[in-house]
Order: sequence, then structure tokens, then C-alpha cells
Amino acid sequence: MPRTIRDSIRINDWRRRMARGLMRLMFGAPAQLSNEPLPKTGIYRIVICHISHTLGNALLLTPLIQELEATWPGAEIDIVTRSQVGQELYGRYSSVNRVFQLPSHGVGHPRLWLRGIRGMRKTHYDLAIDPDPQSQTGRLLLLMAKATYKLGFTGRKKSGNVTHAAAIPENVPSKAQRPVFLLRSALGNPVTSTSYPVPDIRLDAAESAQGRQTLARVLAASPAASPRRKTIGVFANATGPKLLGQDWWTPLLNVLEASCPDYQLVEIVPMFGRSMMGSRYPAYYSSDLRRLGGVLAALDAYISLDCGIMHLACASQAPTLGIFTTTNAAEWGPYGPGNHAVHAYDMPSDAVGQKIAALIESDAEHATPVG
Repeated sequence: MPRTIRDSIRINDWRRRMARGLMRLMFGAPAQLSNEPLPKTGIYRIVICHISHTLGNALLLTPLIQELEATWPGAEIDIVTRSQVGQELYGRYSSVNRVFQLPSHGVGHPRLWLRGIRGMRKTHYDLAIDPDPQSQTGRLLLLMAKATYKLGFTGRKKSGNVTHAAAIPENVPSKAQRPVFLLRSALGNPVTSTSYPVPDIRLDAAESAQGRQTLARVLAASPAASPRRKTIGVFANATGPKLLGQDWWTPLLNVLEASCPDYQLVEIVPMFGRSMMGSRYPAYYSSDLRRLGGVLAALDAYISLDCGIMHLACASQAPTLGIFTTTNAAEWGPYGPGNHAVHAYDMPSDAVGQKIAALIESDAEHATPVG
């Protein structure tokens, strides 16, 4: 592991230890497991205190929103978030009322931070939720909220008393599923079920239709396009040690072209607006996440390394194959029908391509015919 990455990990660990120490000093020991379940009636105003600002983490909150809607269909949900695209991701949920957008870095923007806190504190909620098993800032926001019931994980990494708590489940490693597990545990519901809501940004019919039309125009206008019936979207960017170069991607894509002759490859261009594959394929770019989601939804399959756009593809209901070479697939991998976390640790890229081609062909064989 490069020294810069090791140093970054040490700094982040040090910051977390300091935050835990301060929280324990201010608010006491971690919460204890609850004896009484949350009521299944009388919950109308809910606030979620979700502090992570990355695209992937923000998208992985949507299964909890779906679970809350199913549990209390007449309730209203506010969300406190540092995601700068929170409104775009959560705004199509009919239950979501307000998204209090905090700055990504509160130290540099204290007024914006305080404005969001004041907005949250104007309402007395029936239920406040801190869905993150580790974040001390999320727990601090939860403690600042005015709420009858307060729900969060317990453990050595969390401090501050709540009315309802659940231990971090070792058998549910998924970042998207753990908040749902937390709620089900607090309600006293069976938590052995393997059925969890899949991330979803709730694209409407118009957004999906526009995505199909845009993808068709991209294919028709490209000299590299071919008259193939289906499309595979490829996003070749990632951050930090997850990023792999064109020399890694080329053998993988060569295998896909040979093994999936009915499919046309389409590149999804990163936010900085430059092809990662030498403009070898028809390409699509958008800085608008919902427009991008519409095009992703029009794909027959989507492929990338573990990244925020992978989670966006899954939340846009595109059949998503996320390739995992360094990060934990059980924690971050896509799940649900047609989605796969492709374990590619220490595998050559051409072998990864063969694995993906087999999954795509298998899914196509078992797909339910339309009409």
C-alpha cells in the first residue's frame, strides 16, 4: 500500500478516535439495547441524520427511506445531510418533505452549518434516526434533534444516549441494508429476512423515456456504433487505489466484445469530461445526476469498478455489475435482481471480462420476456 494512502488511513483513524473520545466526554457511554420496541402507530414526523457526503453513501440511504414509507405510510420525512445533491437524490420520494443540506466541510462554513441545524430544530419529531454505525457527527446531530424517540446503533464507536438502539450486525455487512436492519430491530420485527429494499432514486416515466431517447441518439450519431440490439455501459473511473488504467480495461473489454456479440459498448464519461478509453466507443456525458440516471436506466447492463456512479446505476434500476478489486464487496456491492458484486481480487482483467460475460449471458437467458 502506498505511503500516502497509509498516512491518510492513520489520519482518519486518529480523527475518529478523537471524535469518539470527545463524544464520550460530552454525552457518556454508548447506548444500551432497547427493551421496548418502537410503536407502529403515532409516528408522523421523522428526521434522518445522515452526515456522509459521498455520492455512494448518499444513495445507500434510500433503502431506509423506502422502509420508513412502508412502515409509516402517512409520515413525513426530513433529511439532514452533507450531500450536495441530496435534493436530487431524495426529492422524488413523496414522503420526503425537507432536505437540510449542510456544507461538506462545516469547519469552513459555520454559518451554513448552524442554519441547517436551526432548521432541523424548529420541528419536534416523533422519531430521529442516526443510521450510521460509525459517524460521531451523525450521533451529535441526533442528540441535538428534538424528538420523542431516538434510534441509532450502539457499540464502542458510538456514544450518547438514545431511546432505541441496536448492535451492529456482523451478518449484515451491507452499508445499504444496515439502516433497514436497525429500524426492523427497533420495531421488534424479524431481522433474519434476506429481502431488503434496493437503492432507488425514483426516476419517473418522463426521465426514463428521455434517457432512452438520448441513448438512441448517442448510438445513432457515433461512427463507432454498430446495429446491435443491446447495450453495455462502461464507466472506467474510480478514486484512490480503486482506479485502474486503460491497460487494465482493454483486455476486459476485448473479451466482452468477443463474448457478447449482440451488445454495443457505450462509455459513460466521468464528471471531469474526458474519455477514459481513448474515445474507442460511443460515449455519453452529463453533469446532471438525474439525466445521467435516465441514460443508465436505458442500458441492458452497466459495468464499473466500485464507485459512486456504480451506486447511481443500481439506484436507476440498471442491471449493475460492480467490479471489486480492493474494497469490500459485501459492504459496498450492489444487490437485488440483475445486480452483481463481481469479486475480482487478484484476477487478471481478461478473466474478469470472462466472468462478467458469463453473468450477462446467464441473466439474459433467465430474463422474463416482456409482454
